[in-house]
Amino acid sequence: MTVFFTSLLRALMLQLHPRMLLLTLLPLIVALGLWSVGLWFGLQPLIDQLQAWFSDYGLFRWTGDMLDRLGLSGLRTLLVPLIAMWLLLPLMVLSALLLVNWMAMPVIARYVSQRFYPQLEQRHGGSLATSLGLSCSSFLLYLLAWLVVLPLNLIPLFAVVVQPLLWGWLTSRVMSYEALSSFADESELSTIRRNYRFVLLMIGVVTGSLGAIPGLLWLGGAVSVIFFPVLAAAAIALYLLIFVFSGLWFQSFCLDVLAILRNKPLVDIDPADIVDIRIT
Repeated sequence: MTVFFTSLLRALMLQLHPRMLLLTLLPLIVALGLWSVGLWFGLQPLIDQLQAWFSDYGLFRWTGDMLDRLGLSGLRTLLVPLIAMWLLLPLMVLSALLLVNWMAMPVIARYVSQRFYPQLEQRHGGSLATSLGLSCSSFLLYLLAWLVVLPLNLIPLFAVVVQPLLWGWLTSRVMSYEALSSFADESELSTIRRNYRFVLLMIGVVTGSLGAIPGLLWLGGAVSVIFFPVLAAAAIALYLLIFVFSGLWFQSFCLDVLAILRNKPLVDIDPADIVDIRIT
């Protein structure tokens, strides 16, 4: 069994542990509190502003014709509220990611390392400033890509394909750094993230496929608009669970690779070396 699949099975096992399930409660309470205030004061002004933009630039006719061609005429009256919800979705992703990074990842790193690699030396090659910078820059690029493809989400199942790719890229950049920042030195951190970037992206895409599930809640048309507060709370809870699972998988995989790396000279490490390593 490869380290890739071993770390996956380990993450699934750990995700079901009561301690890991409880780990989402504090971020969930904080996220629901922040989003309750934000939606109370900001949702209607956002919808009003979008309504004004559509009226000023004559977008209602253009979008209406496009929806008719796609056979989605029923969404004409719901288009602006749905766009508002889709615009808020990346912010929900960001809030879940930051809360998991700040509140859950230190616990995940400590729990996984103590249980499976208690002798692994911590060399603290990362820093809080770099972590924040990486998270913010990665999210800005994610947000830009999200806005570019936003109109295409009206195409059935398009979001199911695009969201995993965007999530895979975002989580592989952020989670891999967080998983290694306390344990690897700067050289090890850079080497692992560079040499195993494709495998890390694969982990991100797999977890990103799960990340598409909350986005599907917005595809319910009138139901999505009517039950938006409930669906928003459900989406945030799902994002937090998925990010905790992502953190567990990235943490397990990165520590496995780091342990292998330290058994060889740095320049001799080969990504193929992980293929037949068994974790006991």
